[in-house]
Order: sequence, then C-alpha cells, then structure tokens
Amino acid sequence: MEVECIYLKNRNNCQKSKIFKYYLVLPSSMENISLKLEENFLKAIEAVMKKHNYTTKTEFVREAIRDKIRRLEEKEIIADKDLFNQILASEKNMKKGKIKELKF
Repeated sequence: MEVECIYLKNRNNCQKSKIFKYYLVLPSSMENISLKLEENFLKAIEAVMKKHNYTTKTEFVREAIRDKIRRLEEKEIIADKDLFNQILASEKNMKKGKIKELKF
C-alpha cells in the first residue's frame, strides 16, 4: 500500500493541515508499457488532464486507448452494412415498442 502525504495551508488561520491519500495496489495481470513523448505533447496532455480532473497519466492513457478501440469497432460496424442495417432496424423496433431494451 502506498501512502501519499500532502501538506496544505489553511487560508483562514495559516496552519498546515495533512491530507493522506491511500492507494491500494493489488497484484494484477497488467503489463507495463513505456512511452516516450515530446515535451510539448506531454504538456498538452497534462493541461487536458487538469481540465478534466484526471489524477494520473495512466488513467488518462487507459481511457484514451479504450476510446480509440471503441471508435475503431464502431467504424467496423458502420462499414459492415448488413450489421449496421440490423442495428438500425432493431433501434426502430425498440422505438415502436416491438422489442424491449435490455438494461443491465
């Protein structure tokens, strides 16, 4: 377990406060990868992370990869006209009440 200690100044009485963040690191089957990025690209990533409240670069990169995979899969579905037409027909039937939408 990692422990991060952050000291903050209390604006009202200028006393220092401690905030502890605990990270539970579980053994997993995840594999490490290494990336080399240009400094200006890294600064742009950090600005976006700050704007959208990402806490770690790992979290940001994982989500970016998931989004890219999802977009590529969507392109494949759209390219497969048969499958795409089945999806459209299914959506129309749901709107007409012929098919119930599965919620999980």
